[in-house]
Amino acid sequence: MIHKTTQLSLPSRLETVERVAAVANDIAARCGFDADAIFGIELAVREAVSNAVLHGNREDETKPVEVSFTDSGANLTIIIRDHGAGFDPAEVPDPTRAENLLNPSGRGLLFIRTFMDEVAWMRHPGGGMVVRMVKRRPR
Repeated sequence: MIHKTTQLSLPSRLETVERVAAVANDIAARCGFDADAIFGIELAVREAVSNAVLHGNREDETKPVEVSFTDSGANLTIIIRDHGAGFDPAEVPDPTRAENLLNPSGRGLLFIRTFMDEVAWMRHPGGGMVVRMVKRRPR
């Protein structure tokens, strides 16, 4: 099986979110996902890249956001890395709890988990955080 991988390394600017979202949309469409799946993949990528730019790298343009898209045939795997201090996803407040419903932010991890089939956050040995997201092709 030949795996097709696209890699990007972009500066930590808000414009990076739009650029990576457009690439995600294009790759997901070429992989044959339907419109609903493409919407979800793009939204998950937007959230993850936004988090990398804003929270991970704190918009420090000297710290890149690294993104890879790998099409294995059965799955589309997306890996996003920042070079920030990192965080524990378990400590992020649950946006569905009553006390958090009106918060203007904090739903990104929920969206990522909702739209992707597998999601894992881990600290990179070289610093920063990595989110690995997988979308399986329907059979």
